[in-house]
Amino acid sequence: MKAIIMNDIGDTDVIEFVNYREPEVTPGHVLVEIAAAGVNFMDIGVRQGMAWTDLPNPKILGVEGAGRILAVGEGVTDFSVGDRVAWVYAPGSYAQRISIPVTSLVSIPDFIDDRTAASIMMQGLTASHFATDFYPVQQGDIALVHAAAGGVGLLLTQIIRLRGGRVIGRVSSKEKMAIAKQAGAEHVIVDTRGDFAQDVLRLTGGKGVDVVYGGSGPTTFQGSLDSLRRSGTFCWYGPVLGGPGLLDIMSLPKSIKIGYAVFSDHIQTPELLRARSRQLFDWARDGSLTVNLGKSYPLADAALAHADMASRRTTGKLLLLP
Repeated sequence: MKAIIMNDIGDTDVIEFVNYREPEVTPGHVLVEIAAAGVNFMDIGVRQGMAWTDLPNPKILGVEGAGRILAVGEGVTDFSVGDRVAWVYAPGSYAQRISIPVTSLVSIPDFIDDRTAASIMMQGLTASHFATDFYPVQQGDIALVHAAAGGVGLLLTQIIRLRGGRVIGRVSSKEKMAIAKQAGAEHVIVDTRGDFAQDVLRLTGGKGVDVVYGGSGPTTFQGSLDSLRRSGTFCWYGPVLGGPGLLDIMSLPKSIKIGYAVFSDHIQTPELLRARSRQLFDWARDGSLTVNLGKSYPLADAALAHADMASRRTTGKLLLLP
């Protein structure tokens, strides 16, 4: 089968499109023909040596996707050959086929196509965690959403609005303003240097926002602190762009609460994974949630997809199509 491997830690030149050995169907696993694989910042982090360092190279990149079951292993009773399934974390998803433990799978309903399913899993479950679990948005809350035109930002904005919240979005260019507003951002700030706090305070009458969802790296860290109301919450995510460095907890202002949100805590059991995914699928069906399908690439162009994502020029979800 064809697959995308990384031969070493480094830039996109360590990515290679190769013939790779076929995956084996082991007990408790199913063999899936991949229809679409999601491209995520997590994949860039793996390529740069920030994760999976215990796995030797060469290794197949990718963790997210959707497809159809070709074979089932011993002991599998929940799924059958021919079922359409999606997953949020199964290492080795940049390939034509993959063997996945059934505990990592969700069924795709008939009203959801493969590309939408592959696009909604990681970013949708991440956004769901942020707005319903890490900081459960309440009616009237005001949120600052960084990278509001990105895959997570667009879904997060919509879920905040579903819960009765209001959104101030921050984007990196004027070209991204329209898509952030279309998702439901009431105000959109264009900023690349971290100079947005005064705009946020002006828009909130000097009070500040109830919550900041920040995945844009250390450049926006201080501005995010300055944008919060007293006892506000800072939801930090996005390890690929780096952290803010060492923090003196006694220096944090205004009794704010700050934490690092990890989506896996939202779906720590197969039951929760499937329940949260069903909610996302239902929202997509009734129009409450619009999944923005960004650019799709042939599997062989994975390096280009990584470069485009890292450039911050893209909007919506990037997919590889085996």
